Amino acid sequence: MDSRILCNFYRCTIEIILTGCITAWYSSCTALNRKTLQRVVKTAPNIRTELPSMEDLYSQRLRKKALRITKDPHHPSHKLFCLLPSGRWYLSIRTETTRLRDSFIPQAIRLLTT
Repeated sequence: MDSRILCNFYRCTIEIILTGCITAWYSSCTALNRKTLQRVVKTAPNIRTELPSMEDLYSQRLRKKALRITKDPHHPSHKLFCLLPSGRWYLSIRTETTRLRDSFIPQAIRLLTT
């Protein structure tokens, strides 16, 4: 089969299923869960093309969603993305638990400030 067809199939079915709401659930996955998900991605080289890892997909989607929130002043989470006086960095939320630290907003702020 043509590699373009296989790549389109992967991106349109498997990648969509794996990355559905990835910004909500990926950061709270255990190492074992991430390893299992990465195994699915690693079985895809039969497509004969370079495919992004789950970590790369998560980072891309997280950045895109965070930028969308920062540009929309009517979004409920917009007020959580506070720029510092320098105008380059975002104020990080104080977290006391790893569950909160690994949730969407702190992860997005960390990604936007790097």
